[in-house]
Amino acid sequence: MTGELQRFKVLIADDNAANVELLEAYLAGSGCAVEVARSGAEALEKARAKSPDIVLLDIMMPDITGYEVCRCLKADAATRDIPVVMVTALTEVADVEKAVDAGTDDFLSKPVNRLELVTRVKSLLRLRHLKGELARTLAYLDEMAKKDVQ
Repeated sequence: MTGELQRFKVLIADDNAANVELLEAYLAGSGCAVEVARSGAEALEKARAKSPDIVLLDIMMPDITGYEVCRCLKADAATRDIPVVMVTALTEVADVEKAVDAGTDDFLSKPVNRLELVTRVKSLLRLRHLKGELARTLAYLDEMAKKDVQ
């Protein structure tokens, strides 16, 4: 697994230092760059400024909840395509439904399993990469079609 994610940036948004440290340790061997936000407001600011490839987002934060952060990210054209994984101790079905309604791409319950975390991150990053490739290909085909018409 070493270095498989090295070209990617991960934003971890959690107000609990121990949780952040654990997630960083789980991702350490992957080679990805990790940015940390300790509040919902900071998560929004860093997501907009740093353009991470994926966001690992705690739900229960002191200022802005993870639900609201996710809603804001998905409503903004500049951040809407960034995959968001809610990482939380909340496990009720209603919590999962609320996360899905907010636009989350995936949901992990604490305590997080290392293999599950890395596998889901890799999967979502692969999907994001493929969506980007598809968008570029469609734009290219559209451009070629316009040239053929002329």
